Amino acid sequence: MIFDLWHKTKYTYEHGASFCHNLTTLKPKSFPGQTLLEYRLEISPTPTDISERLDYFGNAVTRFSIQQHHKELVVIARSKVARDYDEQYNESLFSEAKKVTIEDTRAHLKATDAETIDARQFVMPSPLISNNSEEIEAYAVLSFKPERSFYEATYELMQRIYTDFDFVPGFTNIATPLKDVMSAKKGVCQDFAQIAIACVRSMGLPAKYVSGYIETLPPEGKEKLIGTDASHAWFSVYIPTYGWVDFDPTNNQIPKNQHIVVAHGRDYYDVPPLKGVIYSMGKNTMEVSVDLRPAVSDLNQMQSQSQQQ
Repeated sequence: MIFDLWHKTKYTYEHGASFCHNLTTLKPKSFPGQTLLEYRLEISPTPTDISERLDYFGNAVTRFSIQQHHKELVVIARSKVARDYDEQYNESLFSEAKKVTIEDTRAHLKATDAETIDARQFVMPSPLISNNSEEIEAYAVLSFKPERSFYEATYELMQRIYTDFDFVPGFTNIATPLKDVMSAKKGVCQDFAQIAIACVRSMGLPAKYVSGYIETLPPEGKEKLIGTDASHAWFSVYIPTYGWVDFDPTNNQIPKNQHIVVAHGRDYYDVPPLKGVIYSMGKNTMEVSVDLRPAVSDLNQMQSQSQQQ
């Protein structure tokens, strides 16, 4: 499947802004199973200075500054991404990975090879996720028994979060403590991913945050509306001898072809789509719209195949 992805962020400043400096994390990654075919970042007004680099976690980050008075800032990221989950999935290796127990994983984390050391950093507390919540640990321990398969325990945790928590946009923001999300059992995908990560880490196991997008399908017979998709988030755990495996607690599924990965980090703090500083006064507003859909060529092929059937 080849997808066209469009992400637009618009800031409007009541009295204008004289300066802004920003970082964007909007460029999808390439790895086995996902290939970035095209990418273009459109910024208005034209930046005075702009550059791109890879951050500590291997994410593509664009830095730009605007040093002129402007009433609004518009950032549009356009991408074309090829997705094929079969390329990243090895059935025989995955079958073996499902047998690795929690105790096996903890023992393996004592190794000193580069891959294990990298995974071990995702056991540590991070800016938005601490490891000292008794409520979260009590919630996690129901699934994570030492002799149990790490994969099965994580899969069950994903299912429990999907069942126990309500998706309520606007109930939380990025500053809402996880303990409040845990108590209310409400939030959005970023909250559910971070709750899951907190649970896994409370067991002494590695988990990281994944930011990206998911294609949302319209009701049968209805045309999909532009901008109805949104940035999405899920989490990933490290299983020794196999690698990282993703889980989406918002949708209770293993991410496959409908999920587009943009970045990995310890939590949301590491990978927001856009962040920065501005010099401005008065009220500021932000509008975000996202659209992810099959590329036109792929869509025509799918329709042709459907008609033949």
